[in-house]
Amino acid sequence: MRQVPKATFYTRVRNEALGGPNPFEWKELTSNDIFGGKTVVVFSLPGAFTPTCSSNHLPRYEELYDEFKKEGVDEIYCLSVNDAFVMNQWAKHLGAQNVKMLPDGNGEFTRKMGMLVDKSNLGFGMRSWRYSMLVRDGQIEREFVEPEFDDNCPTDPYEVSDADTMLAHLKQRKAA
Repeated sequence: MRQVPKATFYTRVRNEALGGPNPFEWKELTSNDIFGGKTVVVFSLPGAFTPTCSSNHLPRYEELYDEFKKEGVDEIYCLSVNDAFVMNQWAKHLGAQNVKMLPDGNGEFTRKMGMLVDKSNLGFGMRSWRYSMLVRDGQIEREFVEPEFDDNCPTDPYEVSDADTMLAHLKQRKAA
């Protein structure tokens, strides 16, 4: 097992005391804040509002949230090389209530994970490769990385980073 990379995530959180139409403030979270002392599932994807990410990847993790909780998962995070504003609006647009958005706007965490790829062939620039991982107290226990990892990959594989694959892994591990 290896430790998750150290990174800072720049998030926006609701603060009703601010009032007005945009009651959000900046909150910096570190890798330790997110992964320390918890069992966490992270799934990373190329971008908010993109087709597979919006129709399948995020919605299925949201749908199976209670099943993940039954398997001992404390939090589920959706990570993307997008900023906090985009991630929050995407969650709102999809009605995501349980999966937490983890904006990696600078790609720092993604780069340190070795998952930063060039998607200039789609006009996206640098983005995350699609993968999921199970993290226990900051240690990566299991990763599911989509095949064909490469810059400017002409396809967008979505075979193993899905919610059902991760949930099956958790149930199999528990049964063993």
